[in-house]
Amino acid sequence: MHNLSKSKLIAFRQCPKRLWLEIHRPELREDSPTTQASFQAGHQVGEVARRIYDPEGRGALIDAQTEGYAAAFARTERLLSEAKAPIFEAGLHTEGALAFADVMLPVRVKGRRAWRMVEVKSSTSVKDYHHDDVAVQTFIAQAAGVNLHSVAVACIDSAWVYPGGGDYRGLLMETDLTEEAMGRADEVRQWLAEAQAIAAKRREPTVAMGAHCREPFECGFCNYCSRDLPQPEYPVNWLPHLSGRQRTQLEALGVDDLRQVPDALLNGRQRLVKAQTLTNKVYFDAKGAAADLKPHGLPARFLDFETVMFAVPIWAGTRPYQQIPFQFSLHLFTAAGRVTHEEFLDLSGDDPTGPFAKALIQACGQRGPIYVYNVGFERARISELAERYPGLAPELQAINGRLVDLLPIARERYYHPAQQGSWSIKAVLPNAVPEMNYANLEGVQDGSMAMDAYAEAIRPDTPAERKAEIRQQLLAYCGMDTLALVRLWEFFRGGSKG
Repeated sequence: MHNLSKSKLIAFRQCPKRLWLEIHRPELREDSPTTQASFQAGHQVGEVARRIYDPEGRGALIDAQTEGYAAAFARTERLLSEAKAPIFEAGLHTEGALAFADVMLPVRVKGRRAWRMVEVKSSTSVKDYHHDDVAVQTFIAQAAGVNLHSVAVACIDSAWVYPGGGDYRGLLMETDLTEEAMGRADEVRQWLAEAQAIAAKRREPTVAMGAHCREPFECGFCNYCSRDLPQPEYPVNWLPHLSGRQRTQLEALGVDDLRQVPDALLNGRQRLVKAQTLTNKVYFDAKGAAADLKPHGLPARFLDFETVMFAVPIWAGTRPYQQIPFQFSLHLFTAAGRVTHEEFLDLSGDDPTGPFAKALIQACGQRGPIYVYNVGFERARISELAERYPGLAPELQAINGRLVDLLPIARERYYHPAQQGSWSIKAVLPNAVPEMNYANLEGVQDGSMAMDAYAEAIRPDTPAERKAEIRQQLLAYCGMDTLALVRLWEFFRGGSKG
């Protein structure tokens, strides 16, 4: 019999094959950057939760990796029997299953010692799979002999504003799941038996790939499971914005290649993607693109932001997962045809938003269009800055009024088969302007990498040499973003087919 952790039981709930691979072929797992970022956020929230639930610092933290599992279970058992202070990462086990409870809080109920268990999540709401997670945790705790009084999930309150000074009271909000979790023991017992049967198999189970490969988590074994699957020459996933209904219809028809997709099921843009892909021809309405840009004169500016967000805010006045701008690049195309460049980047570790807002106002001048790609992003960040800094609000909102979005022009006027259904700047640019290539950049090549690089740069223990290297990489990346906008604007404005 395997000692299955709670995470492995949740893996089983997602896919029996995933459980088997987690146990027998863990080396095949490839976690995406998104998954790794989620793990990191979970660690950050867990650390803060210990300060929230134990402000006096009297609690005990169990570290099974350092202590060893046997010692961790033994120390947990002793601390549970004493019931004097909070226990974090309490080691709980029963036959064939084990778990580590995020927070165990001692309470007295009718004169008896009991415990309140809280599972801490980095999400901003209770998800469906959290109910299974807590049911498993409750089953193991009660099977281990813990006198549970109540069970809750604590999620992040995304509307909470950090007051500063290390005061994180209010960051987490609890949802009580006691009755539900305690009522699912028979269900969990069945899961455990079925999971043990899967774990005992000598060969991996056969499970077809499907929606469960992405829900509720992105599975790290997707590349392994898809290695031998026949790949359609023109996957239906290249169709932009496929609705759930369309996916269901295509699956019912057994269709996975664009050549088999009935036009009647598609909207206009999807039909365009299908047609250009199958004929391998570029669609470019050059006259339409030039006409779209004609009302906007010179000088023209081209703007791009880089932002960072933290599950646990580090600056007063900011919220969990708020996108905080720390960098911008701005290219200026003058009436005389000259191109100049301005940029801002704050790696001090202090809240960058005030200096950012002032530098942005200075760089944007008083007149002329300001081109961006996907205007909703920059417009929302500027509006947030205006809200935080009322004294700068008129100038910031004036900038918002001058923003012009190149994305709708790209969507309506241009499509290259190599875009594979995407109009992201990185999909459009290599085809419309081949000389622009993000792959040539060192280190930082996309927004997610920029976030990670920034977070590393502002850590106090980051060496000065590494910080300088990150600075250069961030400046090169963000600068290329706005130079790309200039070149794309020239392409659309000039009517060249590239």
